Amino acid sequence: MKNNIKISVICMAGLLALASCSDGFLEDKKNYDNVNSDIYNYYSGCNGRVNDVYSWCLPFSNDMTWKTPSMGNADIAGQSTEEYSGFSDFVNPDIELSSTSTTNQVPDFFMATQSNIQEAVYGRIRNINDVIEGINGGTLSQEQKNTLLGQCYFFRAWCYYNIVKWYGGVPIVTETQDPLVTSVTPRSSTKASIEFILSDLDKAASLLASKTMSGGWSGDDYGRVTTGTAQALKGRVLLLWASPIFNRTNDEGRWTKAYTVMKQEMDSIKACGYGLYQGSGENAQGYANMFTQSAKNPEAVFVTLYNNITGDGLDNQKNNTWEKGIRPKNAGGSGKNASAMLVDMFPMKDGKIPSGTGTYTKLETSDDAYDTETPFVDRDPRFYRTFTFPGFRWAYNGDYSSAVANNPSDGKNFVLWNYVWYTSLDDQGNAESGNSYGADNLLTNKSGVYVRKKTDDLDANGSPLYTFVAADVKGAAPYYSAAPLLEIRFAEVLLNFAEAACGAGHLDEAVAVLKQIRERVGYTGDCGLQANLSSDQAACMSAILYERQIEFAYEGKRFDDMRRWMLFDGGAQKVAGAPASWTLTGWGGNTCTWLGFKPFNGQRRENMEFRVADKYGVGGTTYDSDPMVKVGVTRPAGVDLRKPITDQVAQLATWYKSNLKRKLKKGDGYNAQHVSEYINFRPNYYLLGLCSGAASANKALPQTIGWADYNKSGSAGTFDPLAE
Repeated sequence: MKNNIKISVICMAGLLALASCSDGFLEDKKNYDNVNSDIYNYYSGCNGRVNDVYSWCLPFSNDMTWKTPSMGNADIAGQSTEEYSGFSDFVNPDIELSSTSTTNQVPDFFMATQSNIQEAVYGRIRNINDVIEGINGGTLSQEQKNTLLGQCYFFRAWCYYNIVKWYGGVPIVTETQDPLVTSVTPRSSTKASIEFILSDLDKAASLLASKTMSGGWSGDDYGRVTTGTAQALKGRVLLLWASPIFNRTNDEGRWTKAYTVMKQEMDSIKACGYGLYQGSGENAQGYANMFTQSAKNPEAVFVTLYNNITGDGLDNQKNNTWEKGIRPKNAGGSGKNASAMLVDMFPMKDGKIPSGTGTYTKLETSDDAYDTETPFVDRDPRFYRTFTFPGFRWAYNGDYSSAVANNPSDGKNFVLWNYVWYTSLDDQGNAESGNSYGADNLLTNKSGVYVRKKTDDLDANGSPLYTFVAADVKGAAPYYSAAPLLEIRFAEVLLNFAEAACGAGHLDEAVAVLKQIRERVGYTGDCGLQANLSSDQAACMSAILYERQIEFAYEGKRFDDMRRWMLFDGGAQKVAGAPASWTLTGWGGNTCTWLGFKPFNGQRRENMEFRVADKYGVGGTTYDSDPMVKVGVTRPAGVDLRKPITDQVAQLATWYKSNLKRKLKKGDGYNAQHVSEYINFRPNYYLLGLCSGAASANKALPQTIGWADYNKSGSAGTFDPLAE
């Protein structure tokens, strides 16, 4: 380890430890180590290095990149699911991703920016290896070393998991290698990569046990990873390995191992203080509040903490951008527009899927009539904490009318009115027209249905975690939010176990978990679960995937679930050049058919908006040209989720019938002839290839089967992620 480098300097990119590269490139970067080794003889110095690992590796609330998984934004992952419309690169029928060209280049989750150490994927792995070596070589007590090393092993596993889930086998680098041309590490098999991740997680769990298995961390250490965090991620990794994407024959042994391990480790996870967050209040208020708990939260198994410090580039300012992202423009945000597909797919109040969706055909449809004109009537309690419609309260602590005079005043009594009007009848009937104007000064800055999930709602949380600033200054204004980001919730721990139990044939245990999840939000009795889930494995697995889709909506989990289960085509399409072992033989050769799930390929997502009824005609382009306001229509009181909801939504529905009309709004694209286009996720996208930049910097690494090899003039890739 070299000396004389400041502690704040970030280490050399780990990609150099596995890549062929030029001597000239190396010559420019002689100082590639990061700290004086003497700091590892002091706990404060070691802890500072571990904190640096956290800063590199914790997820954050921005769009998905190589650095962080999806967190529910309308990013490349979110727009590849039912949650948002708009063709992402993965599902765009007009674009085929390329591994040899920078045009339509396959996303790079393997290397990222070669010339920027902090932007290199293996850079943070090298940083972790450097910390591990430094702590092991220092003079701290073994107990102190164990506490610090356990955290490092967890994050090394976390980094590798986030590559392996995309590529299968990757180079496993466990030492702080010097960036030399000869330092080349080959791609390991996927099985070896998975086993390495599991090994690191076992080390982390063991080393952290004495510190964290009596309720977890407390005080200033709250938010650090624990034995339970490592075991929860281990469950996710085992589930990935058992899933169809890597388990084409449906080897029951993988399911059994996942089930056995998760069941054995459940008590240890609970011993770290984790469990379902309960809370209290009407209409799943506890479900809403779990996302706004800055104090110790049993649901937060793997969490990123934030603060609401305001300022211009302050070093200690770390704000969660989610609240600003979902609030409507007239309350100081930008708004996220939910796809009509997911709105229509959410369960009814009896827990069953609405009739007419045709998505999960092995699940019973609801006996409750679903009126698409008033989609907020009689829905699952989580529905009201996931979406917001015209006529619903969405209180906040502040007053954005002080910044924009025509905005609604008094955030404490804010009611969303985002219905629209058009300036011409031709536009009013045209799904492609964007010439609509939103009520209450939203005008062109409106969404049809707002995503409400994870909001810091003043009606639910009377002590909001954001500092509202009326004037938009640099940073996350006006919502400098300290709401935590929950990457692994205890609900996921349970649903991961339910899925493994189902796959291993323990259907009763899987159903028991589904009941726990639903009881938390107010269901009783059979919780709306059909009787055959304990006897029909396919129906049970379908119910689990549906529950995951609802429970984790807009939390960034759906795209991974769709890839794991190959829900775009059921695994029916063949990858060019793939061996016979890639053919899906388990699940009857098609996961979608087996599950009764309508393949996502060939579908399209639309949006919805609510426009003024025909009798009000058209309006103008200014806030005071609302046709209903001009004729003096009285709005009902906003639906208040603090109170019983049945009568409130019925009254609002009556008002809708008289005054508003649901309008189809273009979601996914049309071609130049205005003909609808449909989702097309290619079969080779399930397991990604190295993009041209990553391949160029790593000439010794073979390309994935199904992708052209940039280093071999575009010849077919040879690395098999499914070979053991």
